[in-house]
Amino acid sequence: MIARRDEDALWDRHIADSLQLVPLIAPRPARAIDLGSGAGFPGLLLAIVTAIPFDLIESDQRKAAFLREAARLTGAPATVHASRIEAARIPPAPLITARALAPLPALLALAAPLLAPGGVCLFLKGANADAELTAATGEWHIHAERFPSRTAPGASILRISEIARVAAQP
Repeated sequence: MIARRDEDALWDRHIADSLQLVPLIAPRPARAIDLGSGAGFPGLLLAIVTAIPFDLIESDQRKAAFLREAARLTGAPATVHASRIEAARIPPAPLITARALAPLPALLALAAPLLAPGGVCLFLKGANADAELTAATGEWHIHAERFPSRTAPGASILRISEIARVAAQP
C-alpha cells in the first residue's frame, strides 16, 4: 500500500511521521476519525498504539479492504467506512486526523461537519503549511497551532480548533 520507492524509508516516512501525533492528542478522546486513510497512516497506526477507537474513511475500495484486514489482524479498534468523506454517515468525533489529503481550505470543509464541538484536528502538512493557513483564513475562522515535523524538514503538524466558516458578506 506504499510506493516501492518508500520501502526503505517506511519507518521514517510513514510510521514515525504518524506517531509524532501521539503527544499532541490531549486530552484523550473517546473516539476519532481519520480522513482519507489510504494505507492507514496516521489513523490505523494511531488506533493500534493509543487504543483510541478510530473511524477510518477511505473511498478506494481496494484500500478499504486492506484497512479492514489490517485492523482485524492487529486487533486495532478501527471501523472502516468505504465511502467518500462527504457521504460518510458517522457521528462527529472530538479528534480528526489527516495526512497528505488536501489543501487546508478543502480539508477544513471536509472535517468541519465531522468535528464534535470543542474538538481538534491534527493535520500533517508539508512545506506549504504557511500558504495553506493564509488561504484558509479567507474562508474559515480557526485557532491554529503549528508544530515542526520531527521527520520531514520544512513540514508541520497543524493542531486546529474553533473551526467556523467565515460568514458571507452582504
